[in-house]
Amino acid sequence: MKAIWNNVIIAESDDTVVIENNHYFPAESIKKEYFKESATHTTCPWKGVASYYNVNVDGKKNNDAAWYYPEVSELARTIKGRVAFWKGVEITE
Repeated sequence: MKAIWNNVIIAESDDTVVIENNHYFPAESIKKEYFKESATHTTCPWKGVASYYNVNVDGKKNNDAAWYYPEVSELARTIKGRVAFWKGVEITE
């Protein structure tokens, strides 16, 4: 699977986990040069507290376009150490 934004592959892996129609990529599969920590946090009742990344590609910024759970609940243990995308990031095979 590939995560693409602004016509650039920002993550790629054959090992994604799908939960609630979101592909969670292994953290080591993201191209870190495009990611910067965001101050945003949200809470999911069953997964825990999510942290976000802003994605920057070729001078264009997509705020909070990727998220991950630094600490996951027991129910969400399959996404520990993984990153998911939204806000126009295309997920394709």
